[in-house]
Amino acid sequence: MPFIDESPTMSPHLCARGQDGEAVSPTPPEGLLLRGGIEKGLEMKKLVLSGFLASEGIYINQLEALLLPMKPLKATATTSKPVLTMEQIDTIFFMIQDIFEIHKEFYDALSPNIQQWDEKVTVGHLFQKLASQLGVYKAFVDNYKVAVETAEKCGQANNQFQKISEVSSSTPYPLLYKPIDRVTRSTLVLHDLLKHTPKDHPDFPLLQDALRISQNFLSSINEEIDPRRTAVTTPKGEVRQLVKDGFLVEVSEGTRKLRHVFLFTDLLLCAKMKKTAVGRHQQYECKWYIPLADLSFQTLDDSDSLPHVQTLPEHEIEEMKIKISSIKSEIQKEKKAQKAQSRNVDRLRKKMNEQESCLLLHSPTIPFRIHNKHGKSFLFLLSSDYERSEWRESIQKLQKKDLQACVLSSVELQVLTGSCFKLRTVHNIPVTSNKDDDESSGLYGFLHVIVHKATGFKESANLYCTLEVDSFGYFVSKAKTRVFRDTTEPQWNEEFEIELEGSQCLRILCYEKCYDKSKLNKDDNEIVDKIMGKGQVQLDPQTVQSKNWHMDVIEMNGIKVEFSMKFTSRDLKTPAADPHVHSVLVFVSSHFRVAEKEPVNKMSLHNLATVFGPTLLRPSESESSKAHITLASDIWSHDVMAQVQVLLYYLQHPPISFAELKKNTLYFSTDV
Repeated sequence: MPFIDESPTMSPHLCARGQDGEAVSPTPPEGLLLRGGIEKGLEMKKLVLSGFLASEGIYINQLEALLLPMKPLKATATTSKPVLTMEQIDTIFFMIQDIFEIHKEFYDALSPNIQQWDEKVTVGHLFQKLASQLGVYKAFVDNYKVAVETAEKCGQANNQFQKISEVSSSTPYPLLYKPIDRVTRSTLVLHDLLKHTPKDHPDFPLLQDALRISQNFLSSINEEIDPRRTAVTTPKGEVRQLVKDGFLVEVSEGTRKLRHVFLFTDLLLCAKMKKTAVGRHQQYECKWYIPLADLSFQTLDDSDSLPHVQTLPEHEIEEMKIKISSIKSEIQKEKKAQKAQSRNVDRLRKKMNEQESCLLLHSPTIPFRIHNKHGKSFLFLLSSDYERSEWRESIQKLQKKDLQACVLSSVELQVLTGSCFKLRTVHNIPVTSNKDDDESSGLYGFLHVIVHKATGFKESANLYCTLEVDSFGYFVSKAKTRVFRDTTEPQWNEEFEIELEGSQCLRILCYEKCYDKSKLNKDDNEIVDKIMGKGQVQLDPQTVQSKNWHMDVIEMNGIKVEFSMKFTSRDLKTPAADPHVHSVLVFVSSHFRVAEKEPVNKMSLHNLATVFGPTLLRPSESESSKAHITLASDIWSHDVMAQVQVLLYYLQHPPISFAELKKNTLYFSTDV
C-alpha cells in the first residue's frame, strides 16, 4: 500500500523502505534517464501516479462526506420547519457537487491506465483536462470566505444543522478547505511527473501545458482568501486557524517578560523567541498553552491580588523617552550630513532599539489575567485598554462555538510551535527603530482634541471617554474626560493637548462609570468600568496640520462620539532647542530625590542649583555685550546667578509634569 503524504506542501508519492527500515525516497539517482534508464524512470512515474490516485480517492471520499448533509438539508428546505434556507444551503455547498463530479471522472479515467501500465500509456491528456476545469475552483475560491462564515453562523444558531453535521461525520469548516488545498497538491504532482517523463514521450508537452495552466491559476487566486498562510492542519485533519497574534508583556515570577502570544481557533499559545546563532532560522519556544474550552477570565470575587511586579519610577520611564528622542535627533542629523557614515547610523539605531525595547517592557501597567480551569493563572500587562478589550473579545467570540478541550502531545505541540514562525502576522516588536526608512514616521508635536458629545445610548448612564495614541511604537492612554452622570447624551466639550511621538492613530473609548464598590477589581484596587464602545481614526497629516479645527465622528456599536482636532508641530510651538537641554532634563528628573536626604548629604535644592547650574546651562553670549556690564568678573557673576536661578526654579517645582517641563525648556527640535 503506497504511503500518502497528506502535507499540503508536498506531493504524494510512494515511500519505499531500505534494508535498515528507514524511508527511502523513490526519486531515482541523478542522471538515471540520461544513462538509458528510461524504463526505470517510467516505473517511477507509475509509482507517483499510484500514490496520487490513492490520495485522489481519499479526496473524493472527503467531498462525498461534505455533500452528505446537503440532501437532508434540501429535503427540509421546502417544509414548514426548514433547518436551513435554500439560499444558505447553496452558499455553504457552492460548487462542491461540480468539483466532486470533475474528480470522480478523472479518477475513473486514470485508474485503468495505471492498472494496465506500460511505456506507451499516456495520462497527460487527463491532467490537461483537469487543469482546464479550474474555472470551477475559481468560483469556489471566490465564495469560500462567505461559505465558511455562513456555516459557522448556522452552526451557532441552529442545533439541528450542528447535529446533522456530527451524524454525517463531516464538520463543514475544515472540509471546505480541501478543494483549495487540492489544487496546490495537484500542481506539485505535475512537477514530479515531468521529472520522471522523457522529453520525447507524448505525455511531456501535455503535462507541461497542464502545469502552466495550474501555476497561472494559483498565482491569480486572491491570497487574502487562502487560509493556508494562517492555518495549520492537525493530525485529525482539522484546520487550526490563527486568529490573532501579538507581543504582550507577561509577569512571570515577579519579572516582566516579553512574549509572542498566538490565538488559534481552539487554544491560546504563549511563546518566546529562542536565541539562535547568526544566520540560523529563528524559532519559538512554547512557554504554555490553554485550550479555549478551559480558558476563563478570572471573576472579581475569586481574583487574587496582583503579585509583586517590578516597576520603574515615572522619572526613569521619562528619562528613557528623553534619551530615545535625543537619539532620533542624532540619527536625523547623521543622515543629513554630507559625509554621513552608515556605521554611525547603525550604532545609533541599535542604541535606540535597546532603549525602546526596555521602554516597551516596563511601561505597561493594565492587568490582563486569564485562568486555566485545570491549572494556574497567567498575568499580562498592557499599555492600552483598547487592546485588552480586543484580546478579550476575540477569545470570547471563539468560545461561543462548540469547542472541545484538546490535549496536545509533545510532538503536536512541537509542530504547532514550529509553525508559529511562518503563521505569525506580527513580525517585529512594536518599536519605531524596527520601521524601514520609507515607512511613515508619524507625527511629532501636539494634538489638540475637543471631545464634544456622544449620542446613541439606549439607557441613562454615567459616561466618560478616554483617548489613546500610539507613542514610541505602542498605544497608551493620554487623556480622560470628566464623568457625565445619568444621561443618554453626554456633552463634555473638553479640550486636551496630547503629545505625539511618531503617532499615526487616535483611539477613543467610551465607558460607563461603575460606582458599585462590590465590583472592586482586586487586580488594581479600582472599580471596573464597562466599555460601551471603542473606535479609532488615522491621523492624516494633511488633515490635522490645518490651522483650522477638523470636525470628525467615530461610530462604535451604535454610539457616535463627536470631536474636533488640530495639530501643532514642534517647530511652530517652540523654536529649536539647545542640545544641552537634554542634560538639564535628565538632571532635574533624577535629582529630586537627592534633596530629600538633605539632613545626610547637606545638598539642598539651592546647593544643587549652585553646583550644577553653571555646568548644565550655557552662558548667554548676548549678555556679554550689554553696556552696563564691563568687567569680566561681572559678566561671569551675572551669568552664574541666572543659571542658578533657572535650575533652582525647576528643582523647586517637582509637581510640574514632564510634558510641561519638556515644552517649557524648549527641548524638542525640528529634526525629530
